[in-house]
Amino acid sequence: MAAVRRAEATWTGSLAEGSGMINYVTSGSFTRLPVSWASRTEEANGRTSPEELVAAAHASCYAMSLSGSLGRNGTPPTLLKVAATVTFDKVAAGWRVVSSALTVHGVVPGIDAVTFTSLAEAARDGCPISTMMHGNVALSVEATLEG
Repeated sequence: MAAVRRAEATWTGSLAEGSGMINYVTSGSFTRLPVSWASRTEEANGRTSPEELVAAAHASCYAMSLSGSLGRNGTPPTLLKVAATVTFDKVAAGWRVVSSALTVHGVVPGIDAVTFTSLAEAARDGCPISTMMHGNVALSVEATLEG
């Protein structure tokens, strides 16, 4: 069965001076997140942006993907700390998400650094959010195995 999720947003005013609100998400886990053009291209000032939400989605998706790979390897993680840095930049074609850089620090008993890095790179390419971005956005991962 397919999992279907929904989000709803409103926008008032022009792009540069207007503002918006993410009003609803299926889970109900958050509501009323303010967004603005300035929060995308300048300082956040307490507002989110689509790119920040993409970064959150990518970090959490990647963490799940890598955890699954490590489990199938017989070395389930004790802890994975994942960050995704999504870059929104003006290029010749206009404003675009140009990259998502993942960093992961893992506490994984019974694994060596080479295997951890290999599985981390495979998870970068295999998580569903990464596959959605593939070919459109530069993807990278920096993996560190901690003691």
